[in-house]
This record gives sequence, structure tokens and C-alpha cells, in this order.
Amino acid sequence: MTSQKPSLSRLFGSRLPREVRTALALESGERPISHAPTPEGGHLVATTLALHLPDGPRLPWHLMDKAVWDEEGVTVTMTDGAVHRALLPEPGRLPETIRERVTSTIVASRHVTINGRGGVRLVARRIPGYDTPRWEFIFDPGLDADDPGLRAHAEQALEEVRRSLGV
Repeated sequence: MTSQKPSLSRLFGSRLPREVRTALALESGERPISHAPTPEGGHLVATTLALHLPDGPRLPWHLMDKAVWDEEGVTVTMTDGAVHRALLPEPGRLPETIRERVTSTIVASRHVTINGRGGVRLVARRIPGYDTPRWEFIFDPGLDADDPGLRAHAEQALEEVRRSLGV
């Protein structure tokens, strides 16, 4: 019986092609962590600060709400509700990298019910270059984030959460 050793590229990933790295609009100090090729010939690249999609958008980790994986690829939802989809038949280390990077931005997260009609998730996130976390409101589906009454309840809930957490 022979056993096959996994290749180094399967364990550690392959090197990011030079032309892909050169084309990335990296900020000062930003560096690639992991990547995966798309069926169209592009690359999805996770860096220390963001997820770079093959067609150009740069999705900062602190603005990412969630990433959902399926057998075809990933769907990323941003905190403003924008949705991005990338096909990745072989995602490599990207799922773990994305989970770790998004999770590392979250200082606190609490869901609060508002008037029994639904609720809001209050999330404090670390933002590169800032000392204090930024709080955001992510309202449940069906709630109008622009409703002044709901915003007032969310602001009140935020003050209570901040007091209880000391954040």
C-alpha cells in the first residue's frame, strides 16, 4: 500500500502570481495572506486589510458582515447590505483566512429586540489606524434603518450595551 504525500502547494497554497500581486491596489503595510484562482482566470486575494475580488472591488474586513460558502464559491455581504459573489471551485485556505480576519475586527456584538417588531445587532469593530472601535447598527430584515423612532431605540440600546461592556 502506497501513501501519497500532500504537495506543498496543497498544504501551504501556491505563490500569488506576480502580475496579480502587481495589479492589486495595496495600502501601505498591506500584504497578501492567501488567494485562490477563479474559473475565469482571476484571483480572489485575502490581505491583511481586505478581500480583493478579481474584478477590482476591495472589501475591507471591518465592513464585512458575513461570508457564506457553498460548493461553487463564496457570497460576501457587507454591513451596508451590498452583496458580492465569487466562484471558487478550489478555495484553498480562503475560508479560514476570511473567517479569522472578519472575526478579528469584532470587539463586541449584541442583538437587541426593539419594540417586539424585530431587532438590531450592535457591533463594535476595530478599524485599522484608529484607537477606538466603531459601532454599527445592523437592523433585522424588514425594519427600516431610516425610521427615526427605530434609530432612537437603537441609540438607546447602544448606550446601555456600551455601559454594560465598558466599551
